[in-house]
Amino acid sequence: MKNAIPTLATALLFGLTLPVANAQDASSASEHAHHAATAEVAAIDVPAATQAPVAVVEAFGKALAAGDFAAVESMLAPDVIILEAGGAERSRDEYLGHHAKSDAKFLSGVHSALMRRKARVDGNTAWVASESELHASKDGKPVTLLSTETMVLADSPEGWRIVHIHWSSRPKRGA
Repeated sequence: MKNAIPTLATALLFGLTLPVANAQDASSASEHAHHAATAEVAAIDVPAATQAPVAVVEAFGKALAAGDFAAVESMLAPDVIILEAGGAERSRDEYLGHHAKSDAKFLSGVHSALMRRKARVDGNTAWVASESELHASKDGKPVTLLSTETMVLADSPEGWRIVHIHWSSRPKRGA
């Protein structure tokens, strides 16, 4: 599994947070896309009360893909815990000093199509669960991954901050 695309977590993470298709724009494509976007309408369940935390999730993905680490840092709580591929990064500093750069590099060449998203808010806590299809290239060959991402956010005086991320992905069968 060491030879998997940079990190499975990276693939998962960005599947949910890169520029994505939504109910109004089901075929949104990244400028870096190697394949056409999936022409399906994404299943979106994002009530009005969740729009602010969902906007943070989307901005986080865009900032990471662009390598804007100052913006990434501003959206993560200092004590964020990020779980992926059986591993854990237990703080914002640990993530920024470890996987963030490889995640950004990977994402810069990935096209992501959001397939499903559900978000909920309860008081000062929100969660956003996303399922995406990622189109990338490895060793000059196209690769399609199915990615899931869950982000938990806390509302603070500075606004919504990501306190937990869980990314998971796997190769799409039959792709």
